[in-house]
Amino acid sequence: MTDQEAPPAVDAGQLFAKHATHLLRYCRGRIDAADAEDVVAQVFLVAHQQRDRYEDTGPGVRAWLFGIATNLLREHRRAEIRRLRALARLPAGATSTEDHADRAVERVDRTARGRRVLVALAGLSRRQRDVLLLYAVAELTYEEIAHAAGMPVGSVRSTLHRARAKVRAALATQGRSTDA
Repeated sequence: MTDQEAPPAVDAGQLFAKHATHLLRYCRGRIDAADAEDVVAQVFLVAHQQRDRYEDTGPGVRAWLFGIATNLLREHRRAEIRRLRALARLPAGATSTEDHADRAVERVDRTARGRRVLVALAGLSRRQRDVLLLYAVAELTYEEIAHAAGMPVGSVRSTLHRARAKVRAALATQGRSTDA
């Protein structure tokens, strides 16, 4: 693109109407609902700001948007961890961490199955977790995941296979330990 050329025209309303619901479901599968809405809004802001970088090749705009969402979710988690560590360094009684802790416990503690799945997901590498969630929650195709994650389709297939096997094994192990 030369300096004379304008970024490609993007119908933001149409893009939002077509993809926001799917992005929101994906984000809600990874963080709480209010934060998920913020992340989805940020996805479209970033997409608009980076529209000149978008190349209409491969799986298309859907995979591009999910790639942006995955990166924003990763940054959200890092920020959340930094906030929690900062709260932990405060002297006792300096601030009420009970509200934060209660909300976090409620979110993680919704069901026994949810806890087991979260533990299993936590045991995956970042790459395996991203690929599995893009497949299971966002319902992207292998090609779309490859585009969103910036990896070959064959790597997506093998990464997804390994992630599924690890989750199955972790759930089976957890099930045996809770039965005893």
